[in-house]
Amino acid sequence: MEDRIALEIREGVADVRLVRSEKMNALDDAMFEAIIGTGERLKTEPGVRAVVLSGEGRAFCAGLDMGNFAKMGGAKPAPSGEATADREGRLAARTHGVANRPQYAAWVWREVPVPVIAAVHGVAFGGGFQVMLGADLRYVAPDTRMCVMEMKWGLVPDMAGTQPMRHLAREDVVRELTYTGRIFSAEEALGLGFATRLCDDPRAAALETAREIASKNPDAIRAAKRILNDAPYADAARGLLAESAEQDRLIGTANQIEAVKANLQKRAPEFSD
Repeated sequence: MEDRIALEIREGVADVRLVRSEKMNALDDAMFEAIIGTGERLKTEPGVRAVVLSGEGRAFCAGLDMGNFAKMGGAKPAPSGEATADREGRLAARTHGVANRPQYAAWVWREVPVPVIAAVHGVAFGGGFQVMLGADLRYVAPDTRMCVMEMKWGLVPDMAGTQPMRHLAREDVVRELTYTGRIFSAEEALGLGFATRLCDDPRAAALETAREIASKNPDAIRAAKRILNDAPYADAARGLLAESAEQDRLIGTANQIEAVKANLQKRAPEFSD
């Protein structure tokens, strides 16, 4: 795992870096395993209050490793739209909760109970774009290029990206980007809703925000993520009830009282995990 991802945890912030820089952090089997394994670890790692996800080298993630497409190119094709016996249902099997293995490389960041900030530079193509979308926030360098690239290879986006995409941008925009597979800029991504903020140094900015988040009541931060994760899929009644239920659990707890005391006493709070 260490040859694909570097992880450092300091003062409540997990700094996760894709380190396959010679391949622009492309997704091979080992990278999928490393991303999923790291996400699973951070779901239960004590003391983690925020996560920053970035890529070393020239890019955040260039998408699926070209070797996978080379294997497809040598395979015997089946008639269009027809599944062969050895592949039928292979991706439809749910191996990681609501997701399959490739989808979980992006979706696991939604299940990490604390905020995840993707710091993106270079390119975020195909699967890399979808991993980026799994984060709560996306800080993007101004010269970054992005693409829903799967159509180039005769495929559809299938790493969970369709779910956040449809809540971040207009439906017709999502359709155009999916159908054409065109490359678009960071500035356009900001206007469409895929980028949270453009930053000259997205990793430094992401770490700064992560440290700010880590200074807040960790119970309230986790509760807020639960509410916001569910909000796009909930009707108004369910959403309002979720707010109330989480608030009931927070009011009067030790960390909530500490937040009040620290503000009144004009000092830094001391929260327990």
